[in-house]
Amino acid sequence: MTANVKLVCLECGTTNRAPADRVGAGPKCGTCGTKLADGKVRALDAAMLDKAARTDDLPLLVDFWAPWCGPCRMMAPQFAQAAQALGPKARLAKIDTQDHPQVSTKYNIRGIPALILFQNGREVARLAGARPAAEIEAFVRQHSRQPA
Repeated sequence: MTANVKLVCLECGTTNRAPADRVGAGPKCGTCGTKLADGKVRALDAAMLDKAARTDDLPLLVDFWAPWCGPCRMMAPQFAQAAQALGPKARLAKIDTQDHPQVSTKYNIRGIPALILFQNGREVARLAGARPAAEIEAFVRQHSRQPA
């Protein structure tokens, strides 16, 4: 029997289950049809971040950023490149700390850009500062555990 992974649809918020060995085949949300692990960076709000961080079985790397932050804007293409490379092994998202200031307090963000890796309902690791795609990918691979 194949193990399932839980994935929150980052568009509609529905929790979905997918066979762990089929995540690479591009499962879609049962409610809205959005691909769940397509290698794209998704923008989150505070409620979606809380739900995904608490629920997702796949590693979820979140970039805490703001539009006025030069290093954040410089890192954005690198973050998107890392999302493509990590594909179905991890999901990458970002949250605008200017629009959602409560997340900075909740997650004790002292400077941006800040990357926090979540898995199985808890924070696994964090990384501060703008990074190239290769470092982002290595960070996720080093600190994540693949689901059973």
